[in-house]
Amino acid sequence: MARLLRQIVFAFGILLALVSGDPAAAGPPFITDDPEPVDLGHWEVYGFSAGASGRGDTTGLGPSMEVNYGAAPGLQLHIIGGFAYDDQPGAHLQMGISDTELGAKLRFINPGEDDWYPQVGIFPLLEAPTGDAKRGLGAGYWQEFLPLWIQKDWGKWTTYGGGGYWINPGPGNRDYWFAGWLLQRQVTDNLALGGEVFHQTSSAIGKSASSGFNIGGIYDFTEHYHLLFSAGRGGLQYAVDAGAVGYPTTYYFAFQWTV
Repeated sequence: MARLLRQIVFAFGILLALVSGDPAAAGPPFITDDPEPVDLGHWEVYGFSAGASGRGDTTGLGPSMEVNYGAAPGLQLHIIGGFAYDDQPGAHLQMGISDTELGAKLRFINPGEDDWYPQVGIFPLLEAPTGDAKRGLGAGYWQEFLPLWIQKDWGKWTTYGGGGYWINPGPGNRDYWFAGWLLQRQVTDNLALGGEVFHQTSSAIGKSASSGFNIGGIYDFTEHYHLLFSAGRGGLQYAVDAGAVGYPTTYYFAFQWTV
């Protein structure tokens, strides 16, 4: 746990140095995603760190950057890149370029405020193996995620979730399913709080399925600058070297700029 706290403080300091629209409604700081794209011509930029600690190993991303752009009505383009780290007991801290995530979110059902049915969209992701897998900083293979997400808003409440199928090649690996659901409330004009639960099936031979949770929130400093945070257990999506951490304690921390 002390190692995890050191990593959080380290990432926090770097992000403060890196980061000098509308508030985020869904997705980060949670693993469960949503169907709501960035508005046409608008941007979301996150400087973030996320990690997992278990079995004495701490692994994750940061400092890293996520960029989303509203490229067309109902269509968002997405990229994540930056650095990964892996701190194993009795070994030197490994840090270097992470794998790169590319994606496109397409919302194909967009109800009006008075309609009873939810938003629905897809958000396929492609993980490019740009990190050094031999040092625990990447998967070493191209991976794909093919999810379906739905969302419903009412008053100060938002709920969203869904899931999809991970194509996970490599020796000993298995393709697997991920599903999650979240409930979030706008507590004040500046603060939204929420919690999620999620489950994934086995991703490797001899590795059991995993369930977990996160609690977190979004604080709006201004219309364009926001703080995102969450912590929980079992979030293997936050672990770059997922095979080393088992059922980990996790964190996500980001500054976001929207325009």
